[in-house]
Amino acid sequence: METHSAEQAYLEIPVEIPPRRIVSLVPSMTESLFDLALGTRLVGRTRYCIYPVDKVGAVPVVGGTKDPDIGAILDLRPDLVIMNQEENQRQDAQALQEAGIPVWITFPKTVSEVFNMLWNIMYVCEETSMVPRIRLLEYTYDWVLGASKANADRICKVFVPIWSEPLMTINANTYMHDLLAACGGTNVFAERDRRFPLAADMGDAEPLAADHPRVQGQDTRYPRVSLEEVIAAQPDVILLPDEPYAFGEADLPRFAALDVPAAHQDQIHLVDGSLLSWHGTRLAYALEQLPPLLCARETLTADDLRTGE
Repeated sequence: METHSAEQAYLEIPVEIPPRRIVSLVPSMTESLFDLALGTRLVGRTRYCIYPVDKVGAVPVVGGTKDPDIGAILDLRPDLVIMNQEENQRQDAQALQEAGIPVWITFPKTVSEVFNMLWNIMYVCEETSMVPRIRLLEYTYDWVLGASKANADRICKVFVPIWSEPLMTINANTYMHDLLAACGGTNVFAERDRRFPLAADMGDAEPLAADHPRVQGQDTRYPRVSLEEVIAAQPDVILLPDEPYAFGEADLPRFAALDVPAAHQDQIHLVDGSLLSWHGTRLAYALEQLPPLLCARETLTADDLRTGE
C-alpha cells in the first residue's frame, strides 16, 4: 500500500484527541497496544492478531490484514484505525478515510523508527504508564548494538529467506536487515535489489533499466535469488522463519545440502518469524533470542559488556 513516505507514515498523527476506540489491522501493533497498557481501547483486530494469547481473544475480529470487513469496522465506531503500509491495502485505507475514520499508517524500516512509533503511540493516547518499559527496551537495544559493534570479529554473514518458490529474501532497506545488524549479523543480500522482470531476478535474462516504466515505483526490497547465489554468498548462518512463508523441518535438508559454512557448521535454524518481522514491543523477544543464534556466539562476558558501553 503506497501512501506517504515511510518517515511521514509513522510520524504523522491523524488525531488531535486521544483515541478511546481503536481498531488494529496490524498484528504487531495489536500486541504492542496491550503491552503499552492500551488493550482496553482495542475494539477490533484481524484474525492474525494472536498476541497476547491470554487477552486478545476478547477483541472482536474484523477480517484479515488483506481482507478487512470495512462495514464491520465502521459499525465499531472507531476513532482510530492503525494500519501498515506494507501489510494492508491502500483501497481499504481509502475506504475508511472516505468514511471519516482517522487512519494511522505505520511503516518503520529500522529499529530506531520502531521506537519513535512506540513513543508516538503513548503520546497520542496520553498513556505513559509503560514509559519505563520502553526506556528499558531502548537500553537493551543499545547494549546489544554496542556489544555487536565491539565484537565485530564475531559478526557473521546471515541468509534469511522469506519465501520458497521462488526463493525470496531481504535487502538493506528493511526492518529485518536493521534488526539483524543490531544483533550481530550481516545480511548477505543487503545490496541485492529486486530486478525486473522475474527472469532477470533469477539470472535468466537482462534486467530492465531503473527508469523503465515497468520498474519505476516498484518495491525492490525483496529480491528473488537462486541457490547458486546463496552458495556464492557463503552465509555462516541461515535462519528459516515460519512467516510469511512457513519454513519447517521438511525444508532443512534443502539448505543443509548447500556448500556453505552454515550447513557445514550446523548453523541452520528454524525461527519464529515474528521475531524478525513484527515491529513493535516484540522487539524485546528478538533482542533476547536472535543474538545467540548468530554464529552460535559465545555468551557475552562482563568484559564484552564493558567493551560495548
